[in-house]
Amino acid sequence: MKTLKLIFNISLLTGLVVMASCKKDFLDETLTTDRNMEFFKTDAGIMSLATGTYYQVFALPFSSEWAYCTMNYGVDEFSVGGDPSNGSWNNYDAGYKSIVTLNNTNTATANVQWDTLYTGIGDANLLIQNANASTNTSDAIKKVALGEGYFFRAYNYLRLVAQYGAVPLKTEPSEKITFEYTRATPEEVCKLIISDFTQAYNLLPNTGAPAKVTKDAAAHYLAKAYLFRASEINDSWNSATKAADLAAIVPLCDEVISHHPLTTNFADLWRYTAPDAPNEKLPELILSAQFTADVSTNGTNTQHLYWGSRYDDISQMQRDVTGDRPFSRLRTNYYMFRIYDQENDSRFWKGFRTKWRLNKTANTYYVNGDLGIMYVINQPGDNRFSGSKINDSVVYSKTGKTIPNVYVAYPKGVTADGALLGDVRYPPLSKHMDGSRIALNETRGLRDMNLARSAETYLMAAEAKIRLAKMGMAAYTDALPYINKVRARAQFVAGEDRAAYFDGGAAQGTSGQSITINSFIAENSYYESNNIPPTTAASASLEIANINALPAGDEYVISRLGLSGDYDRMLALVLDERSRELAGEYKRWEDLSRTKTLVPRVKAFNAQAAGNIRDIHLLRPIPQTYLDGIQSNGKALSADEKQSQQNPGF
Repeated sequence: MKTLKLIFNISLLTGLVVMASCKKDFLDETLTTDRNMEFFKTDAGIMSLATGTYYQVFALPFSSEWAYCTMNYGVDEFSVGGDPSNGSWNNYDAGYKSIVTLNNTNTATANVQWDTLYTGIGDANLLIQNANASTNTSDAIKKVALGEGYFFRAYNYLRLVAQYGAVPLKTEPSEKITFEYTRATPEEVCKLIISDFTQAYNLLPNTGAPAKVTKDAAAHYLAKAYLFRASEINDSWNSATKAADLAAIVPLCDEVISHHPLTTNFADLWRYTAPDAPNEKLPELILSAQFTADVSTNGTNTQHLYWGSRYDDISQMQRDVTGDRPFSRLRTNYYMFRIYDQENDSRFWKGFRTKWRLNKTANTYYVNGDLGIMYVINQPGDNRFSGSKINDSVVYSKTGKTIPNVYVAYPKGVTADGALLGDVRYPPLSKHMDGSRIALNETRGLRDMNLARSAETYLMAAEAKIRLAKMGMAAYTDALPYINKVRARAQFVAGEDRAAYFDGGAAQGTSGQSITINSFIAENSYYESNNIPPTTAASASLEIANINALPAGDEYVISRLGLSGDYDRMLALVLDERSRELAGEYKRWEDLSRTKTLVPRVKAFNAQAAGNIRDIHLLRPIPQTYLDGIQSNGKALSADEKQSQQNPGF
């Protein structure tokens, strides 16, 4: 049984029960089962605190919409799909401010991320305090609890400083209501983060990954914290720590990499078949938010809902479990089509769905199971297709029948991005699809959410080498072995079917639907998109040997952004590689913010946000609920005092 997947409501345990007295002795009662704060100093109490904090910090953010709003909207990779419930988070429009304008009940408020992260910090502080105060806890439990507490606190503060910059520091549990807070500087916050991750690294064992926080998880996030402190957003104050921070990153990354080898096939990371199945425990995974088939816990993952494109509104199609519920919140941008070597890099074809089978046909020509929808992700200059929507003219080679619905990225004569129709027709990211749900309309997902894996560790080491090279402490080519290791895994190997495809939509659980009427097809549009004959030969090498001749996709981005110089070119390379490898894994906004590349990349590749984004958007607005709730000298803040605690421009 996965203990960590139990939801533990700490607030229920800290409440006090007040019993009214009664003159009659037979009504006098002594409550012997109530748990007060002393319970948290016991082994059972400390472990319960830890379990509850795991849920609060890792799982809870993925049960609602704010996670993708704060990490995947307003970037180069994705923009708003067919449902604009949270459009302001992507568009940086007039509704994006310290009180986000609500479109409907699905809109993520400005304060939900702030409140959730600070609740996690409160839980972590309680865990640290009680583990330290315990006199009867075994050393093993005490050290692990302390390590977990320090990790949880640092993890939340790293998110806060990355999103908001200066934030209040709180390192003790609250024993009474406190109203007076000021924002600590990013330098002060980073100092605490690095101290906490270091303590976690020294205290934690290295067993239990990816469900448990381990020494390797602490090392990975400590390296991430050093990288954040050394990034451009902190250049006004980080000169004294930058060289030492960058020098510390690579040894930490090398240590983690040595314990977490890359999975041989990129597709296996997303080959989800059932809750707690083997692909959720691969050695590459360092840390995951845990979910389970027991939906009665309410600890469910809803992120599968938001990435899918519409398929159920097309003729001869209907919603099914394998196609997921297409809430259509995040549309794949053309940037993602351009940065891959589509012929030799398997990651696009293994991470995005491009084909669906018919599942509601009443046609004498087609039957359920025939190929019904296909996205052709071709490149400019392809003159095979007359338009962006082709009806009944493209023949499917396996059946000899025409395909009813074909959508083309670049029709004949079109070189500009954007030919795909509207905001609901796009090849969706499939990393989060979940066919193990109990019914086709079920919103509660069961698959774990990857938080850290060693492919990212490789790319953090590469970025550290690039930054060290800028300081004259390394060569830019020193980054290439780390980047090339990730790229080598992305190649098609000899004997591999390049059209083979799998995602979690095929993980049918107890829905009872026959697989013959579902839309999943274990095939992508690799051959149709690239216009090459079928082959099982190994693809050409993706190795980068010359920093002056980067892959075509990267040179395209560099040209669009007008970059020059080795540092800017190599930073663009590593950011593009993070997209190719980590797209949709809830990291992108913070990567672009900390490197101060958010504004130019959004202007170049996110048409919905390009006209609105400004430098002020490198940080989030401080929530108005916080500013309205705090005091100074026992009084509510004045308008000027509130503005002094707000980020510039909001």
